[in-house]
Amino acid sequence: MSLEACVLVLAGGFIGGIARFFLSGFVGRRIGEIFPWGTFVVNITGAFLIGVVAGLAQASQGFLAGEMVRDFLMVGLLGGYTTISSYALQSLNLALGGQQRQALFNIVASAVLGVVAVGGGFAMVAGMLGQGQ
Repeated sequence: MSLEACVLVLAGGFIGGIARFFLSGFVGRRIGEIFPWGTFVVNITGAFLIGVVAGLAQASQGFLAGEMVRDFLMVGLLGGYTTISSYALQSLNLALGGQQRQALFNIVASAVLGVVAVGGGFAMVAGMLGQGQ
């Protein structure tokens, strides 16, 4: 990995993270936060945008097919915006590659184990701090 690639990912991640922060907050303030609508909107728009970029990159032999553009847009910007975009693209690529079982496993296991991992981490810290539920 080159220094140039790292700088591109850093810059994209900075922009994506700020975009996530503002959009999630904006949606939450407008719709309400009983359900995490801000995060939901960010995740779905991020997945859509990475699909657009991946589709354009695959169809293009020029600008969007380059590694530097991929590093900035897909890894940095959209990765900073939401990691669900990467997860969704990888699941789609598995399915399109004829690996439907692996795609389904990735979708279900990531969702279920992600929630379990968050709960486990939360419980571990609560236990360490003596604040067990």
